[in-house]
Amino acid sequence: MRDENLRQFATERQWEVLEAYWEHGSERKAAQALGVHHSFVAHVKRTVLRRAAKQGYAPQYDLTHKIPDGWQLKGTSTLYDQDGKPIQQWVKTTRDQERLAEFERVAAEAFASELPRETPIPAPAPGCESLLAVYPVGDHHFGMHAWHEDAGGDYDLKIAERLLFGAFDHLTNAVPPAETALIPFLGDFMHYDSMVPVTPTNRNQLDADSRFGKMVRYSIRGIRYAIKSALLRHNRVRVIVEIGNHDLASSVFLMEALANIYENEPRVTVDTSPAQVHYFEFGKNLIGTHHGHKIKLERLPLIMAADRPEAWGRTLHRYWYTGHVHERRVHDAGPAGLAESFRVLGPTDAWAQTEGYRSMRGMMALVLHKEHGEVARYTVNPDMLS
Repeated sequence: MRDENLRQFATERQWEVLEAYWEHGSERKAAQALGVHHSFVAHVKRTVLRRAAKQGYAPQYDLTHKIPDGWQLKGTSTLYDQDGKPIQQWVKTTRDQERLAEFERVAAEAFASELPRETPIPAPAPGCESLLAVYPVGDHHFGMHAWHEDAGGDYDLKIAERLLFGAFDHLTNAVPPAETALIPFLGDFMHYDSMVPVTPTNRNQLDADSRFGKMVRYSIRGIRYAIKSALLRHNRVRVIVEIGNHDLASSVFLMEALANIYENEPRVTVDTSPAQVHYFEFGKNLIGTHHGHKIKLERLPLIMAADRPEAWGRTLHRYWYTGHVHERRVHDAGPAGLAESFRVLGPTDAWAQTEGYRSMRGMMALVLHKEHGEVARYTVNPDMLS
């Protein structure tokens, strides 16, 4: 039976297929009229009906009220009278994460369009074109609060800023003057994602320093300082912001804000893809970045080959840089690539300390050669920055 209400859940092509199905009365006849296989018609029907049901529209189950955009159906309970007619209904909803991510990206673009632009600064002397300096920033957790008596050390916004500033001062002065720099912020740059200090997905309570707005201010100032430090040493700077499990929405805002802030600085390029993985090719090097909360190290080399087969074939040295675990772990897949997680500058918080998590603290800068892959590493730890 024809149902005009399904139009709002279908694309133009899907609606064309549904109309053919209703007109001809069967999937096979509709497929013949459209010049497609009948399984395609069946697939379109299932897709549209599933999308409608997720939004609360499935009249065959007495669901006739669409759920607001950004939410999806989680479950229903219906009370029927003795004649089988519904007399009361309870509808349970949950957030539609894909749709919310789309909303967040649009909002971020609108917000960032009004930000003041960074004024270009004088470039340094030309550097070595054959070298790439990489500054992987592990989970910095701006906004986390830790007290040395029940955690791994003291930590707040001011300490987080001092450590990040000091690490970039030290490392940018230590590395050779490579022409190009890559700064991958490996996720969880901010400790929480809303006015309430909880993790976005599981709503776990977090120890937080001060207010959300203050955390955002310190975070943006910290990331701008890192970029400026790189610009004083290198002529081109590429920035990647990974989406962490603590800052799902904030990281999207951050990448869009940075892209707009540096719109007038031709030496800075910000990757604004909201994907969970990013890639950067330099000579015979292929670099992948990921926070580390979705994909295990062991799977990453094969994923790189699947995602970037042409670049994978062009290159000899393949690297993955991740965060999340707050310690250095390495999976060496031989010629297929090396996947590595990086340490962090901050201490553990009270929860991690109680759960038995311990790790060495620090930050690294890596130097890659266009032909030979990684050729040097430089390390800084918090004791050097006090």
